[in-house]
Amino acid sequence: MAETVETKTTGTKSRKKRNLWLKIIGGIVGVLVLFMGIVFVVNAISNGVEKKNIESYGQYVNVDGKNMNVLIQGSGEQTVVLLPGQGTPTPAHDFKLLIDEISSDYRVVVVEPFGYGLSDETEKERTTENIVSEVHEAVQQLSIDRYILMGHSIAGLYSVSYVNSYPDEVVAFVGIDSSVPNQPGMDVKLPLKSLQFLQKSGLMRLLKALSGDPYKSLDFDEHTKEQMDLISNQVSTNPTMVDELRHLGSNFKNAEKLTYPHDLPVLLFVQSNNEHNKQWVPLHEEQAKQSAQGKMIPMEGTHYLHHTKYKEIAKEFKDYMKQIQ
Repeated sequence: MAETVETKTTGTKSRKKRNLWLKIIGGIVGVLVLFMGIVFVVNAISNGVEKKNIESYGQYVNVDGKNMNVLIQGSGEQTVVLLPGQGTPTPAHDFKLLIDEISSDYRVVVVEPFGYGLSDETEKERTTENIVSEVHEAVQQLSIDRYILMGHSIAGLYSVSYVNSYPDEVVAFVGIDSSVPNQPGMDVKLPLKSLQFLQKSGLMRLLKALSGDPYKSLDFDEHTKEQMDLISNQVSTNPTMVDELRHLGSNFKNAEKLTYPHDLPVLLFVQSNNEHNKQWVPLHEEQAKQSAQGKMIPMEGTHYLHHTKYKEIAKEFKDYMKQIQ
């Protein structure tokens, strides 16, 4: 009889502990659901408010029945067509410091590909072929037939294809820590669904807020930084950008044997302190050798060299163009 009472007591205690844990777990889940709901609602409201505060810049050109935004600054005799790195939310603002330095001598045309900046999104696959064709159509719409092609990061991959497709138009290529077709590690699988979840849920906005101002130590004025932040919240990880990431591996694979034409002047500004890829400088040295007038200039800094070394880049670029002409 004593054992039965003891067994009942033990069972009662176990049920109480179990119920207590269930309540604790339920409470935690409830708090998380409430937290995620608040983050989602705040993000949705903020997006609506912020969209109205985005100021237009540049002009639209019709490409494939859609609007592609381009910014033109300067009135020099020669034209520089400037292309962004992958995922740069607002290219025209991101390049502002460099544009201001170069546009005193050149006409600078910043092309914001589909999915970037103020340009429309597109459902067309983000293959190198499609991206190159669209950028070229934008340039054609502006009646520009001879120009210097300049690009940052992934634009280096697209530009190798571009200059081989339109050799009679491009007079030189300038890379700003630009990608190399045969660089290693570009076949990795990216967490695309996770990126989209972070953006749609509002967690990306929260993480950005907690990480502080990424442009704090840079020379951008406050208004430019504000606009960059507003546009970034709107376009980051949109379907067009995600599809470009989805094609990253295949785009590199298809271009791995492409080289610059031997008679095309090539100037490469390269991050000298790339700790993630010890072959970064040698890869660019080899690429510069593909050109009879190739030149590589190593610079210490971040991948976004044009944020901190814009004055040096502008000077070296102008000097190089005088030399080859």
